[in-house]
Amino acid sequence: MSFVSYSALTKTLCVCSALLVCHTNANAENLSWPKVNTALKSDPAIEQQLNAMLAGMTIEQKVAQLIQPEIGYLSVAQMRKYGFGSYLNGGNTAPYGQKQADAKTWLKYADEMYAAAIDNSEDGSSIPTIWGTDAMHGHSNVYGATLFPHNIGLGAARDADLIHRIGQATAKEVAATGIEWMFAPTVAVVRDDRWGRTYESFSEHPDIVASYAGPMVTGVQGEIGESFLTDYRRIATAKHFVGDGGTQNGIDRGDTVTTEQELRDIHAAGYYTAIAAGVQSVMASFNSWNGKRVHGDRYLLTDVLKKQMGFDGFVISDWNAHKFVDGCDIEQCAAAFNAGVDVMMVPEHFETFYHNTLQQVKDGVISAARLDDAVRRFLRAKIRWGVFSRGKPSSRPESANPQWFNAKEHRELAREAVRKSLVLLKNNDNILPLSPKSKVLIAGDGADNIAKQAGGWSVSWQGTDNTNADFPNATSIYAGLRQQIEAAGGSAELSADGHYRNKPDVAIVVIGEEPYAEWFGDIQQLEYQHGNKRDLALLKRLKQQNIPVVTVFLSGRPLWVNKELNASDAFVAAWLPGSEGQGVADVLLTNSAGAIQYDFHGKLSFSWPKFDDQYLLNVGQAQYEPLFAYGYGLTYAGKTELAPLSEATRAQPLQATAQQTPLFVRNLAEGMLWALSDNSAVLKSFNTPSAVSADGHSITMQSVNLAYQEDGRKFVWQGADNSASASLIYAGAQLVPQDIRSKSLQLSIRLDSASMKNAGEKALKIAAMCQQQNCLRTVSLKPVLHNMTAGKWYNIALPLHCEGEAGPVNLVQEAVRFTAAQPFSLAVADIALVNTVASSTILLECAQQ
Repeated sequence: MSFVSYSALTKTLCVCSALLVCHTNANAENLSWPKVNTALKSDPAIEQQLNAMLAGMTIEQKVAQLIQPEIGYLSVAQMRKYGFGSYLNGGNTAPYGQKQADAKTWLKYADEMYAAAIDNSEDGSSIPTIWGTDAMHGHSNVYGATLFPHNIGLGAARDADLIHRIGQATAKEVAATGIEWMFAPTVAVVRDDRWGRTYESFSEHPDIVASYAGPMVTGVQGEIGESFLTDYRRIATAKHFVGDGGTQNGIDRGDTVTTEQELRDIHAAGYYTAIAAGVQSVMASFNSWNGKRVHGDRYLLTDVLKKQMGFDGFVISDWNAHKFVDGCDIEQCAAAFNAGVDVMMVPEHFETFYHNTLQQVKDGVISAARLDDAVRRFLRAKIRWGVFSRGKPSSRPESANPQWFNAKEHRELAREAVRKSLVLLKNNDNILPLSPKSKVLIAGDGADNIAKQAGGWSVSWQGTDNTNADFPNATSIYAGLRQQIEAAGGSAELSADGHYRNKPDVAIVVIGEEPYAEWFGDIQQLEYQHGNKRDLALLKRLKQQNIPVVTVFLSGRPLWVNKELNASDAFVAAWLPGSEGQGVADVLLTNSAGAIQYDFHGKLSFSWPKFDDQYLLNVGQAQYEPLFAYGYGLTYAGKTELAPLSEATRAQPLQATAQQTPLFVRNLAEGMLWALSDNSAVLKSFNTPSAVSADGHSITMQSVNLAYQEDGRKFVWQGADNSASASLIYAGAQLVPQDIRSKSLQLSIRLDSASMKNAGEKALKIAAMCQQQNCLRTVSLKPVLHNMTAGKWYNIALPLHCEGEAGPVNLVQEAVRFTAAQPFSLAVADIALVNTVASSTILLECAQQ
């Protein structure tokens, strides 16, 4: 398979511009969407089997099929009790809480959940469950897996056959761990590169996305026919339907304001080929379309996707996305079911959601017909995959191939993908390729940093808490360069800050974005390192010493780097290459005889900005003025010289808001850490989603969900250690702001059991702005505990203006401290210093001590 266009398909719809943007006055009711699910035929035998199953299932069993819990909150006992149809692991969870669990451990966990699901002793059902995992760029949540370049790099490769082979390799590694279902591929068409998920997209152009989606699906699921969903093949998911890449200002989960024609011809491009290839699952999108949440949009999910496009698989929701649909909350959402969502991803609150949904069916809020349709769609996909005939995960033939996990051929494939994804943006004086016999300084904090070159969705969700030790089978860019340089007789010196022992012939400087995922990666400025140009200073310092500089830029999107380009002799967009860093060396270095090993192959699948305010820069639009146009990419045969670029900025400075100072809102603010203390150690700090105190038992911390994914933390005190505390701390002691006493500490809290309401006077105390034992406020929650319902979130606020509660507090280490004197469980979220307390907030006035 080579790169192909899907334009022929869209020509039957309308005459479009180069970007397939069709501007007409067509109304929604007469705009047609193409029917594309034509090759995958209905199997009468499967439909008869489904008829018999549905006739014999209770309402309880049907509802259980449609609820998807997450392994960080789901127990084997709960799976046995309810018989949930599926479960998932989020980006931060692994079996038994072991981040570095090996493939055998994942397989063992799959066996346990399978056995619990088919155990009919409690729920009367023996329908096997299936496990879903993201597998964003390889089996990326699993320690030691092969990590391919993120999609933005694969888009630059312009090679659909490569995509097909990556789909096959990923399916094999997923199969080796016993998992049946992948939440991939992402087929977003990104319009604003400030979006934090830009790197999950193959391109700004729908042609590339459409040409890749089908091959990726057939790589994962097999071709429609005899190989379909057999052997190592897994269930694939096209996501997120629809418009996720078009939100205003690139805000994740925001509003996509566009015509239906553009929604169809740009944002839906990947779904045409994915559905035609037989994709069994489509994930609904978090975003809204013209103000309406897609998860609650019956027109898009049912009328368009299922009826007009002919999709006969099932629709899965995104992580707690139902919460944002009108009339819904985190524990119930008939509106999403009725709109066309078939399986609900409810990571933490699945038991309450199950019971509420069951009651909604019994009350007729969700009709019996809609329930049966959802169950039929989900079970149809499970039957097609063979869930009733394959047995427990470890007994399946594909599970007898542990060598598939991080197989040599997969690493070689990933290395090939790295080579093909690199885009050469500048090569003045043809400095590249480099002789491996040279004295090479390898600098920059990305050089020997596998976490940085892998990016988000790599072992952990955000990728921010990883080190090279979390990638045991991977090769850093530095290690790949050193291997080839030293083998040829050259020398490679590693120095992150660019200082060296012996002056080099050339410096390769690896710099770029820190890892991120989803909304944490949303940015407001396109300028790289806006406000802190430390990497630019490194490049300039080397240039001032007359050392030629080759910059290897790691990023999940194009950024405004005119200054960095000017300070470099050569500049390579390496995107997020994954685990096989030696692929960079294959292209940058000649062999020992001086011959080119591999030429640059990649071409930009995203336009590169010329100015720092070009937030919307897509080929085909009016006033298209990129620095490097869509499709740009130099080769060694070219002799292009890049003239000095303007370094003038045009973006308006951000308007600072003084309304609140986030400390932990969705995620830790910069410079903030969690800390747990007990009798054995004081303030052991973490930036991870889960942790345990130094003694291994006094306090545990686990991520929980309030409004977004893992945007809360739950602390459990296991004993009556009066000194045990959980804190949100500053990485370094902070001077207390002069206006601190005009502010309040506001946060959301949740008690996790009714017994906590009757806790004693010392059961839970909250202290704010502390340096050792001296705090601006220390408050017992006893006066408000008895009015709180277990499991429900409440907003509370501590005014910091109270006099006489503390002596002078000039330096602060802990922003907030929670102390419990008996076994206790508390969840917290949305911690901030605010000028004005939000409505419906429990105010802990000065008199409350």
